[in-house]
Amino acid sequence: MTYRITRFGGGQFITRSPLWHYDENYALIDTSIMLDSKPNPKHDGTMRAMLLDAPFMPLHLAHIPIPFPCDDEILIRVTACGVCRTDLHIVDGELPPHKTPLIMGHEIVGEVVHVGAFAHRFSVGDRVGIPWLGGTCRHCGFCDAHRENLCDRAVFTGYDRDGGYAEYAVADARYCFLLPDRYDDAHAAPLLCAGLIGYRAYVMAGEAQKLGLYGFGAAAHIIAQVARQQGKEVYAFTRPGDTRSQEFARSLGAAWSGDSNAAAPVALDAAIIFAPLGALVPQALAATRKGATVVCAGIHMSDIPRFPSSLLWGERTLRSVANLTRADGEAFFALIKDIDIQTTPIPFRLEQANEALSALRAGRFDGAAVLMPN
Repeated sequence: MTYRITRFGGGQFITRSPLWHYDENYALIDTSIMLDSKPNPKHDGTMRAMLLDAPFMPLHLAHIPIPFPCDDEILIRVTACGVCRTDLHIVDGELPPHKTPLIMGHEIVGEVVHVGAFAHRFSVGDRVGIPWLGGTCRHCGFCDAHRENLCDRAVFTGYDRDGGYAEYAVADARYCFLLPDRYDDAHAAPLLCAGLIGYRAYVMAGEAQKLGLYGFGAAAHIIAQVARQQGKEVYAFTRPGDTRSQEFARSLGAAWSGDSNAAAPVALDAAIIFAPLGALVPQALAATRKGATVVCAGIHMSDIPRFPSSLLWGERTLRSVANLTRADGEAFFALIKDIDIQTTPIPFRLEQANEALSALRAGRFDGAAVLMPN
């Protein structure tokens, strides 16, 4: 049996076929070159993947060709993929579709099984993480200024290019990370977005001794631990009446936890809003002291209501976070390799992706949902 590389939608896929002749569009290969780290018992060149055909539709299981890496790319066997609120925004139509059908997922952990000709950073057998930022132009003003997260030509994993709700995934090796050994695959997956975006927001909050976190999901429960291990006080604000998440926050060292519409027990030095609710912006501003920073950390938020200028007065700063840079990732993983962060993964099988999304939407768990494809 031989296989051909088929170019489709800007990528390359391995497809099973009879013998093909060599020409400018096809090349004959044996898939053993990309599955040499752990033989694939199927040997049919396909993988299971959960596909999104259009917003507002449930994902469905499909058997599709295994993608093959281009020169700067690596192919990984996915061992864990976190389920992020951004995935919900894509499914629920709150983010406009960039690609259909789409394999979502941008908190991907896996083992490298094949490397492209120029992907020298990694070797077969390495454990790597694939984050949200999947590529940039590398030469615009933002990229040159080390603000590649703002590149107008950036592409994002699980949005512009297929992600990790599958058995295999391809990624640009220049945007992937080696992961600290102290975290197993399920615990490492949420670090790749909840951790990275949370960390960027945390840095933007500045040297805040009293830090408020609005919305206590995957990102907040990671950053709360980082803040506590750096000696800061954490104040957690949850959905009104969500005593389970409030207790969870206190178990991770929060000095106080309560409803998001409750008055803060102290004046906050900074606040990070992880929940996608614009109404929390004036509430967070009202809870902070003069000179404080309020960071909106989500990719999507409902409209911010009108609020009096007095809430912003006093040199308070209101800012957003957009994506991440590779430098953010290197700094974050260097920070947490020597400290113990409990990411509290909630495992789901690959075929249970819709259940995981529904549970996240309904807030039925604390921690982070993680798909385990294998």
